[in-house]
Amino acid sequence: MVRSFAGVPRFLLLRAYGYWDFPKGEVEPGEEPIETARREAAEETGLEDLELRWGEAFRETEPYRGGRKVARYYLAESPEGEVVLPVSPELGRPEHHEARWVSYGEARGLLVPRLQAVLAWARERLETGSRGGG
Repeated sequence: MVRSFAGVPRFLLLRAYGYWDFPKGEVEPGEEPIETARREAAEETGLEDLELRWGEAFRETEPYRGGRKVARYYLAESPEGEVVLPVSPELGRPEHHEARWVSYGEARGLLVPRLQAVLAWARERLETGSRGGG
């Protein structure tokens, strides 16, 4: 998720303990991945008015957790709204401890390498206006 602050793009990162990531979650039965992305973003941040200015292109991570898992990310713009970290009904507490809108450089310093590749992909979409990928 990206938002412009004084003409400078910032990326929304969420922290759970010492680990930073983008909003993401599990696909529910019968749900399309793009629907999952929108639902999870709303559930994890309270942001619902997302614009897919770059289309439904996505970037997947390299396999992780012993090669059992791959995460898919879309680039969406959040033009406004306050980020909130709602209480997860399953956990009884917020899923994340902190949310930050950060610059590309700050994000690179916080993210693990497999997510740095997603960040670089998102930056390229922003710079070129490209709707391709996936």
